[in-house]
Amino acid sequence: MAIITVPTSRDIYIEINGQKLAVAQSYKVKTTRESRYVEAFGSEEPVGTIGGRTRHVVELSRVVISEGALSDGVDFYALSGFNLVIVKPDRKLIYSGCEWSEISENANLNDTVIEWISLVAQKRMEVR
Repeated sequence: MAIITVPTSRDIYIEINGQKLAVAQSYKVKTTRESRYVEAFGSEEPVGTIGGRTRHVVELSRVVISEGALSDGVDFYALSGFNLVIVKPDRKLIYSGCEWSEISENANLNDTVIEWISLVAQKRMEVR
């Protein structure tokens, strides 16, 4: 009988140069593709389709900054070109070339929690 593991917050993390900067409690990914029809003169229906650019938008919730990143003085508002890694039972998803588009904070004094981050990724890669 196979044991199925569910990803936890330690399996969803932001990294730069292999260093974990933060972990997230949950994530949501929306990938879209700019696809279009190929039309032919006089045809009532398209003769084909063409795939276009792919865009990845990732939303992270309950992001906790690591102690190492805090002591190094990492500023999340200055982050650019970072990776988001999501570890699943059978593979690892890596979103690279990430740029944040929105950050929402809500924390008590001395907390290291960012409530929500929305980011866009340049590339998505699966590693088995």
